[in-house]
Amino acid sequence: MTEPAALPFDPLVVGTEIQRRIGVKTSRDEPLGRFTTMRVGGPADLFVVAHNRMELRALLRFARSRGIAHLVLGRGSDVVISDRGIRGIVIQDRAEGSRLEGSSYVAEAGVPMARAATETQRAGLTGLEFGLAIPGSVGGAVWANAGAHESDVAAVLQSADVLLADGTEGRLPAADLALAYRDTRFKHAPAEGPREWILGATFRLEPADADVIKGRLDDIRRWRQAHQPLGLPSAGSVFRNPPGDSAGRLIDAAELKGTRIGGSVVSEKHANFIVNDRRGSAADVRRLGDHVRATVEAVHGVRLEYEIEFLGDWAGWPWPDDAQEPAR
Repeated sequence: MTEPAALPFDPLVVGTEIQRRIGVKTSRDEPLGRFTTMRVGGPADLFVVAHNRMELRALLRFARSRGIAHLVLGRGSDVVISDRGIRGIVIQDRAEGSRLEGSSYVAEAGVPMARAATETQRAGLTGLEFGLAIPGSVGGAVWANAGAHESDVAAVLQSADVLLADGTEGRLPAADLALAYRDTRFKHAPAEGPREWILGATFRLEPADADVIKGRLDDIRRWRQAHQPLGLPSAGSVFRNPPGDSAGRLIDAAELKGTRIGGSVVSEKHANFIVNDRRGSAADVRRLGDHVRATVEAVHGVRLEYEIEFLGDWAGWPWPDDAQEPAR
């Protein structure tokens, strides 16, 4: 999710140039925890908000042209940002334009998936109900092929608008995105050179009775309230489900619910959630996740793969100076 790095830069000089050329405000050493659902994360060298697709595109091209490392952050779910922060420019995508074109829903990358679900319900279009359970934005959902409640982005995505590696824009059909379980081509960018960035997406939906769709949304709300630790900071599901099984079941069977490191704990309500209930650190979250993964592998012989992404400066992990033992 981060553009490969990068030449050194002066945040003050670059921030001033961004404000002059693109017309958006920037801030230096901006703490990122408040922009993530886990509520952890150190500072960005330079932070800027893109309010629309034009600003997003301009900021990405600006950073590329100057060889500055950059990252696009949506609603901050499914990520854990290092306590050491992120080097370069962090662009928060708040481009939230959307429209209906017949039975298609066209959304900019910053549109919250929950809003996409309710907007299409009101229009009498079915297919995006699962988006109500996705705490992220359209861009992040496409990037990860996010899913819930027996559906995912791949089931309804028609195309994605992408800023390509060569700096041009393209509308790529879903068939070209290598969509798989919680995976897409965007997760396999080359280690060197520019990446592709999602600017928007078009979803192919079907007409249906708006009241029936609303009933499905109500069912999803009730299920989440009953089964997930809503109201506590988390990044969503920590691990991918292994083939033919459930990560939550394996963690629960290993008797890991309630296990704590620092301010982070394995949820008693859903074992595949780590919640930050005592103002924990990113290191707490990652150390607990690593402990859960090692324990599940020892007990069940299954190595869980992270679904969440660890962003920023994790050099030298595990850090020896802040080790804590798990507690119950």
